[in-house]
Amino acid sequence: METLYHQTNKQIQEVQSYMGRLENTDRQSVHLLENELQARIDQIFSHLERLEILASKEPPNRRQNAKLRVDQLKYDVQHLQTALRNFQHRRYSREAQDREREELMSRTFTTNDADTSIPIDETLQLNSNLNNAHRGMDDLLGSGSSILTGLRDQRGTLKGTHKKMLDVANMLGLSNTVMRLIEKRATQDKFIMIGGMLLTCVVIFLVVKYLG
Repeated sequence: METLYHQTNKQIQEVQSYMGRLENTDRQSVHLLENELQARIDQIFSHLERLEILASKEPPNRRQNAKLRVDQLKYDVQHLQTALRNFQHRRYSREAQDREREELMSRTFTTNDADTSIPIDETLQLNSNLNNAHRGMDDLLGSGSSILTGLRDQRGTLKGTHKKMLDVANMLGLSNTVMRLIEKRATQDKFIMIGGMLLTCVVIFLVVKYLG
């Protein structure tokens, strides 16, 4: 398990390094980098599934700590997946704006045209709607980032508290029933965190679909 754990952790660090290159990559190559990052993230998720199985087979005195380490890796890669999707949404919006601008600028008229007027009002309305949608997206992404940061901070606090409780349990010899309750609470916290992330992604998707 240790070998696979360190290998997966190294892959996460590599993806984090590649994420920093997205903003500076030219348009012709950015989608290739996005595909490579997504492939690496998918491979990390595959490794995490294997790590979860191995962690469940650890000796009882090491099992809980192994699960916490795997959960931390899972949270890190989920954060990278969300960051990649947010970047893609921003890129799609910029490309749509550029296409609309080019179509407007390339429109030509001849003296025989029955109607040589440009629908300024419609264009202005479309631009206003796009700006409102973008502002809404920025606000939503900011809120989502704050929520994820809060969840991460809460997780760190719970992790520290959980570790202290395990230490106390080892010293005082708490019953197996209490230990199971502690483990159940950690699982519930994980589901709450994942649910919050999924809800944020769904809201972002709806905003892009209906306001974009």
